[in-house]
Amino acid sequence: MNTPPLNKPAPAFDLPATGAQNISLASLKGSKVVLFFYPRDATPGCTTESQNFRDSAQAFAQAGAVILGISQDSIASHEKFKAKQSMPFELLADESGEICNAYDVIRLKKMYGKEFEGIERSTFLIDEKGILRREWRKVKVPGHVEAVLEAVLEAVQSGEY
Repeated sequence: MNTPPLNKPAPAFDLPATGAQNISLASLKGSKVVLFFYPRDATPGCTTESQNFRDSAQAFAQAGAVILGISQDSIASHEKFKAKQSMPFELLADESGEICNAYDVIRLKKMYGKEFEGIERSTFLIDEKGILRREWRKVKVPGHVEAVLEAVLEAVQSGEY
């Protein structure tokens, strides 16, 4: 799979989301979009990352950014995870992996000596026109949300996008 290029249109998506809705990239034109891909609902690293986004959600909103989380978990799983963690943003279900592949986040992983394909923790910043502006791959949770928020605020201050 090819990595989507920066400063070009981000791969489009239209996926089922929490709150009994579908969310598409096209419907978000006019807002910055922070799209974070994570491996699984309710696992330690994913919970911490989601809590960090939750705790910074107001700062992202003030900067005109919408936060969306994506994994291959079902909507039912997402609804439980979102409710338990009091997330103020939506989670999208990419059960087929089509959008994960479009953003090139599926990787061969190893756990307990077994190899499997799964989502590599990654975040993308998309501008108001749907252009992919920044990416963070192989994300380590500590300090990540702060780095993404800093990039959003820098873009706002500079008027860059």
